[in-house]
Amino acid sequence: SLLRLKDLEVAELGDSDVHVKMLAAPINPADINMIQGTYAILSPLPAVGGNEGVGEVLEVGRRVASLKPGDRVIPAGAGLGTWRTQGVFPEEMLLKVPSDIPVLCAATLSVNPCTAYRMLADFETLAPGDSVIQNAANSSVGQAVIQIAKASGIKTINVVRDRPDLPKLVERLMALGADHVITEEMLRKPEMKDIFKSIPKPRLALNCVGGKSTTDMLRHLQPKGTVVTYGGMAKQPVMVPVSAFIFRDLRLRGFWMTQWRKDHAQDQEGLASMMDAVCQLIRRGQLTAPACTEVPLQDYKAALEASMKPFSSSKQILLL
Repeated sequence: SLLRLKDLEVAELGDSDVHVKMLAAPINPADINMIQGTYAILSPLPAVGGNEGVGEVLEVGRRVASLKPGDRVIPAGAGLGTWRTQGVFPEEMLLKVPSDIPVLCAATLSVNPCTAYRMLADFETLAPGDSVIQNAANSSVGQAVIQIAKASGIKTINVVRDRPDLPKLVERLMALGADHVITEEMLRKPEMKDIFKSIPKPRLALNCVGGKSTTDMLRHLQPKGTVVTYGGMAKQPVMVPVSAFIFRDLRLRGFWMTQWRKDHAQDQEGLASMMDAVCQLIRRGQLTAPACTEVPLQDYKAALEASMKPFSSSKQILLL
């Protein structure tokens, strides 16, 4: 195994550093990709895993102005190494979050809900009554898309893989606010027309699968619609018929939250307004943490195995 649990001394606190007690950190697909060496960011080894999580400030260096002991913090970017009980980090690598946000919501805040929020806001101008189609709708981003769209009056068509417990999954996504939940096979059936009797065809498709799933999904987009790819769970390329470009002028775009944060490093206002909007949705009960399984840190091996199982609809959260 590439991973082991080690006891280390906590680094000395510098003037601009913050000593943090970690509370909870999820295992995301990107964390696994980083360990496998297939991600766009790789930490120098030996490294601490985990890019997302929430902690509590224990102590701050004398030059630290924005944080104080007792504050809740999340990573400001990727590569922090959140699978640890404590850490000392430079102040600029942390973002303060409101303490009234539930721990599991805060632990899963910086990547997936923000990805969902940005993709719904940045590519098409969507108004109440418009619709969005997405695959892997049971992923953490998918669950956040359903809830953020619902809060904005936007309809969602949610594509999932067929599975033994499909009715249970459909029920869970409908309870989150999904308008339609269909399987990938359904995308190819004439019955799809029935869906568009009650809602308009989508202008935006969100793809984190690739392969056939994406090709079948983009057939249902309006002309000049946009497909945004933010993941590739099928490890297959996105295949687009030439006719979709020529006769329907579809646009293909990509999105990576890490890149958005880099591009907006100087735009503190834009970052703050996104975090405020997401936290407001959480406070109002319109955005909940993804379905989670809480696991003590010493059982990390079982949690990693569970996170890599097919059809897992529950996010493994390490309790630190």
